[in-house]
Amino acid sequence: MNVHDTTAPAPHQKLQAACGREIVVGRLPFNGPEHLPGRVTLDVGPRSYDRDDAWISLTPAESRRLAEKLLAQAAAVERGEGATSERIEVTHAGGEAYAISVRQHTLLVDQPPDVDGDDSAATPTELFVASLASCVAFYAGRYLSRHGLPRDDLRVTAEFSMATDRPVRVGDVRLRVSALGVPEQRRAGLLAVASHCTLHNTLHQPPQVSIELS
Repeated sequence: MNVHDTTAPAPHQKLQAACGREIVVGRLPFNGPEHLPGRVTLDVGPRSYDRDDAWISLTPAESRRLAEKLLAQAAAVERGEGATSERIEVTHAGGEAYAISVRQHTLLVDQPPDVDGDDSAATPTELFVASLASCVAFYAGRYLSRHGLPRDDLRVTAEFSMATDRPVRVGDVRLRVSALGVPEQRRAGLLAVASHCTLHNTLHQPPQVSIELS
């Protein structure tokens, strides 16, 4: 086999299926006449009962997780083997669904059935609010840890509504931070820290956003 190793071994992602097989999704870290560069690999772990093929059965949830891992590896190949980037890339994943590649992670967004989606994932708007809520949770959790307080019961609940006028946008977001066992003298500090998370600060001082066609 004439193989030339040109990069460090590519990271692999594993999925253990309920049927007993372990699926490994990765990328070829080499190229040559028998292995073209820019390929995604899928190993379904052959078993002793396999004959001419290796089949696998997946639950709907396992299928979605496998799709996410394949999309993540495909995005990594398109960015270049071993490349590091802070870019976030969004690609079409069928219907009204889109795959969001963030480093080696992949998220999915979709739309509800009333706008022709399959409701297979949260909407972009919901992820926007979820990002804000999780950012608040992260800052609140750091505050609790810094002061020796438990964060096992930390919870951030977010509710939002759309604006009633144009342009289409989120008009109101209501966040509630719940953390049991926080003494009275720490509550104001917790709220102050949670209210100054990165995304909350960004909403108060919006960044310049440019959209261009490439």
